[in-house]
Amino acid sequence: VQLVESGGGLVQAGGSLRLSCAASRNILSINRMGWYRQAPGKQRELVTTITSDGSTDYADSVKGRFTISRDNAKNTVYLQMNSLKPEDTALYYCNARIGLIPTTRTVSWGQGTQVTVSS
Repeated sequence: VQLVESGGGLVQAGGSLRLSCAASRNILSINRMGWYRQAPGKQRELVTTITSDGSTDYADSVKGRFTISRDNAKNTVYLQMNSLKPEDTALYYCNARIGLIPTTRTVSWGQGTQVTVSS
């Protein structure tokens, strides 16, 4: 599956951004979609996920501030980010995981979209 992210940009601390991830196939056929981020000099980390049945999960650092959602008709997943902090600055990647068995499932990544939060 191909993933295309958009919506990144520069925002002041306390502001909001909404990221979009458009998939090339029916997202209901994707077991899990999510957002990861990678800041300079740091490892890529999981931000949030949403499963095909609508279950969501969040990293502790973004709970209460970020919300993942999806529009099945548009095959698009969104990440609404509120109360942004400078430490949220990173390259944000969309991720899609198809299949439940680790050895046989496929994982796809988008190209990333930059989010920069100024203090």
